[in-house]
Amino acid sequence: MLWLIRHGETEWSLSGAHTGMTDIPLTKAGEEKALGLRDRLAGLHFALVLTSPLQRARRTCELAGLGDRAELEPNLVEWNYGEYEGRTTLDIRKERPGWYLFRDGVPGGETAAQVGARAQAVIDRAVAANGDVALFGHGHILRVLAACWLGLAPEEGKRLVLGTAGIAALGFEHGTRVIDRWNC
Repeated sequence: MLWLIRHGETEWSLSGAHTGMTDIPLTKAGEEKALGLRDRLAGLHFALVLTSPLQRARRTCELAGLGDRAELEPNLVEWNYGEYEGRTTLDIRKERPGWYLFRDGVPGGETAAQVGARAQAVIDRAVAANGDVALFGHGHILRVLAACWLGLAPEEGKRLVLGTAGIAALGFEHGTRVIDRWNC
């Protein structure tokens, strides 16, 4: 099973600003929710723990009690929002009415296909671990990763919202890749 764990709240996730490569810390509330992950993950045994190198994901992993086992995985960084980094969708749509990240991408940043390629690399690494894997990352990359797991186009991650400090589990049912749990 692949366990997707989104980082705790940050000032930008709270405001709705696109936070890709900007390396900002968790809020106090974000740290508290991340600490709460410890109990929610208790009893699970992971063959591999991977985390985005950005501090909000690393700190969430640490507070969840898995930081000492975690390996940095550069492919788990968030979508590179290019010129839209730090801006909200509402603000972007003032200049570009109807803009939608998953459909339109961003100037100077990544396309959904590029994010999907990174997500697939993480999936390949996780499957090779032969056991449960914890993946600490960010909202959009984890949504794209789930879509790729299901054999869908990366853009279909638009249908899967994962809240801060949210947990999802991807697994198999009768040999078919499925979402076992979402936002639990």
